[in-house]
Amino acid sequence: MKIPRALTIAGSDSGGGAGIQADLKTFAALGVHGMSAITSITAQNTVEVTMIHDVPVELIREQIRVVVRDIGVDAIKTGMLHTSEIIEAVASEVSEMGAPLVVDPVMIAKSGAPLIRKEAMKTLIEDLIPRAFVVTPNAREAEALSGIEIRDLESQKEAARDISDLGVKAVVVKGGHIPGPKVVDVLYYDGEFRLYESERIESGNTHGTGCTFASAIAAELAKGHNIFEAVGVAKRFVSYAIRYGLSIGRGHGPVDPVGKIIRHAEKFEVLEVMRRALERVEESGLIGKAIPECQSNLAMACSYARDLDDVAAVPGRIVRFWDRAKPSSPPWFGASKHVGKAVLTTMKFDHRIRSAMNIKFDERLIKAAEELGWRISFYDRREEPPEIKELEGMSIPWGIEAAVKRIGGTIPDIIYHRGDWGKEPMITVFGRDAVEVVEKVETLIKKAIELGYGK
Repeated sequence: MKIPRALTIAGSDSGGGAGIQADLKTFAALGVHGMSAITSITAQNTVEVTMIHDVPVELIREQIRVVVRDIGVDAIKTGMLHTSEIIEAVASEVSEMGAPLVVDPVMIAKSGAPLIRKEAMKTLIEDLIPRAFVVTPNAREAEALSGIEIRDLESQKEAARDISDLGVKAVVVKGGHIPGPKVVDVLYYDGEFRLYESERIESGNTHGTGCTFASAIAAELAKGHNIFEAVGVAKRFVSYAIRYGLSIGRGHGPVDPVGKIIRHAEKFEVLEVMRRALERVEESGLIGKAIPECQSNLAMACSYARDLDDVAAVPGRIVRFWDRAKPSSPPWFGASKHVGKAVLTTMKFDHRIRSAMNIKFDERLIKAAEELGWRISFYDRREEPPEIKELEGMSIPWGIEAAVKRIGGTIPDIIYHRGDWGKEPMITVFGRDAVEVVEKVETLIKKAIELGYGK
């Protein structure tokens, strides 16, 4: 099987958010083998670039030559090219390779520091861009290349058409710097415009968006996709990278090109833990004794959980079948409102407590928890404020938060309430993962049986 290969020729970002570092993360996330030729070494973080050291031109040339000679290349992406000499050398090396060239005309860092010398702009326009298959300027870079002030979609199109006259086959003028609720990127290729629209994500973590976008296009071209497909994938990819951006440093945090992969991998791990926990639920001869009238559910959240779509539970709940507990179906995400919201609420206080299961209320279960030395808290549904009762889905978060605050902000092993009009009393058992919660439920029931529970 042919392994797609992409080469990035760009500067190194010591903060890890842009440049070579972002490019290689993007290649890896999209299943492409990444190679690199470093053009400049920068000393930078999220707020400033304090020093730039340009790599000797012959070393830049040699980095390109040796990887292509041995490994080959299916697409090339350029980023920071600081001087005319560097641009001339890169243009010379890539001119005979036959692989599509994606030029990200990097001019200014997110912190505002210039990343290309003024005299090098002419060389970029005359020597490198005409050799490119696609160039990916943001609005400010497109203004510098075209001389057209970009304020809206029409001026984006005008600038894209103007830049194409420099000899490049395709131009993407990105819309991130143009105000509005949506971000529209304009692709101009072979006399045709194609618009790529997305919702604007309000985030301070946008360092590396340009590098990530251009690298994603290069990765898709390396796989053999056409320019329309490549830009579409890159648009979606960079939106995910912004959504999962990292809040680090004092300035613009970086986007996270591998964020989506990490989250999908963790979802698989959560489902695997849930599977093992539910096997134990079915095998247990005890848990059936504690299924309430409204039935039970077992939930486990991903470590990054923000909403119920990040919390796995049992669709249809866990029912009592004769004297045993039985999950209605395999676990999946977004399957529980009540227990899922309980977990999301506890994670606000302690992100390590990611799982819970509800069981029926019984005084002997509370007594058993006391004898086990567990932390116990409760809330009284009669004290629920009217404005909370009127809001759908707010009772559980209010109750869990009240119970946690009752014992000083630490997460108890169990939280209970004695019910209210039309509300069944309930105990919720908490733990770090679903297997631990099931083990705790069994331990609690065993101790309660010693106290006469179930007789």
